[in-house]
Amino acid sequence: MEQLTELELECFRLRHGDGRADRCVDWAVERLRLDQEGDDLNIVLLASARGVDEVLPLAEAIVGRYRGDTRLEEQFLAGKYIVELRAAYLAGSESVQSLDAILTRLYPALDYPDWLVMLSRNCEYALDVSDFQQPFELEFDYIASLWAEAGDAGAFERRYDRERSDRQGVPC
Repeated sequence: MEQLTELELECFRLRHGDGRADRCVDWAVERLRLDQEGDDLNIVLLASARGVDEVLPLAEAIVGRYRGDTRLEEQFLAGKYIVELRAAYLAGSESVQSLDAILTRLYPALDYPDWLVMLSRNCEYALDVSDFQQPFELEFDYIASLWAEAGDAGAFERRYDRERSDRQGVPC
């Protein structure tokens, strides 16, 4: 199931403009290499697909076939994506500028979730106002750490403290 979660997360990224189609293809190639495709023609087709327009429908069909009604929630997928973005930011492969572009797309696409308000705001402000760099990093760490531990959106919501986020939105 963890392998399917990887594919589902990459589909989420592709739908929101930040995914890589080749990761989905690699996923399918690995299933073929391990002889795990069974009778699923979509996995075979995905292994040779090119481009988002060809890859995404096949990957979505695979996730739909095996997850059915138990697909992961968009909020959960977004949270796990935030965890990956935080790691990339700490490694230097993401910047405040690149994160702002991602969060600017993600925030409205998720219908403005409460937990993303301050992170998105602080990221945007940190682009132009150096005093917002630390509040952004504190909120990013806070949100990513909660999602890293969460097994689902409900687990995240039970631990998330909006008042803490609001306090981290005020420059020191």
